[in-house]
Amino acid sequence: QVQLVESGGGLVQAGGSLRLSCAASGITFRVAIMTWYRQAPGKQREVVARITGGGTANYAEFVKGRFAISRDNVKSTVYLQMNSLEPEDTGVYYCNQFGTSLWGQGTLVTVSS
Repeated sequence: QVQLVESGGGLVQAGGSLRLSCAASGITFRVAIMTWYRQAPGKQREVVARITGGGTANYAEFVKGRFAISRDNVKSTVYLQMNSLEPEDTGVYYCNQFGTSLWGQGTLVTVSS
């Protein structure tokens, strides 16, 4: 079955950390470019970070120095380590295989002030 399943969201205080996971199945994960997006309430979905199959990462300006994307090609999983969280980071976080319509169901991150 082709799917992406996110996990790891939750409620955290400002300044805290969370680690999101996105487990892939049914795709050739080792060559897949994977992207984390987020969607805040009332706003459009936006790119947070992207990682190539070889591990090259790119970040949105608003998360540079705070978030880190990584992947485990053996486990077919991409991660998003989020540190120094701010209330503005609140939203539903999704992973996506770049260039496809394959999306996970999302995981909610809530950062309280």
